[in-house]
Amino acid sequence: MATTLVIALTPLVLQAVAPASKDWERLSDISQTYGALSVLFSAAALVGVAASLAYQARQTEIANDEAQRASHRELVLAAINDADLVVCYEPGPLRVSLRTRRQLWFSNLIVHHWFADYRLKRINDDILRVLLTDHFKGEAARRHWDSYGDAWRRYVAASGERRAVRFAVLVDEVYATAVAEGPPTPSRAYLAPPS
Repeated sequence: MATTLVIALTPLVLQAVAPASKDWERLSDISQTYGALSVLFSAAALVGVAASLAYQARQTEIANDEAQRASHRELVLAAINDADLVVCYEPGPLRVSLRTRRQLWFSNLIVHHWFADYRLKRINDDILRVLLTDHFKGEAARRHWDSYGDAWRRYVAASGERRAVRFAVLVDEVYATAVAEGPPTPSRAYLAPPS
């Protein structure tokens, strides 16, 4: 609003400050200088609007991703808490106990959480490696990637998203290193026996 007012009043101001002899050539030079400055201010404003729109688009993408993750989490937790819903999901590894299936799904939620953070660049390759190195020390975590790693690789390949594919590659690398280093910590060793 203020910019529009300044632009509208400029010819009047120029006429008021013009000398009595009205050196129109000089006024033309002043006007051209003013016009150049006006273009610069307009360009700066346009850049500001573009940056603001890009930021808003990114925030919308993050909000949509968060909503999708919350929905996925609720579906998985419903199946974890109600054995009758287990058969609504893909079969996965057959002939495992309900307890093992629940552990696999919960491990998948953990990996999915890191996947979302990685895709949104909240964590980088090095942080992901640290998280996964500790994760794959455990028996349930290794069982999860052994059972669902292929599904993850197919999913990220189908997404065509370079960062998603990179995520699965990193998980595979850390998993292979963990397996090469020896057996995992058994799940029964996590907690002390009740006293």
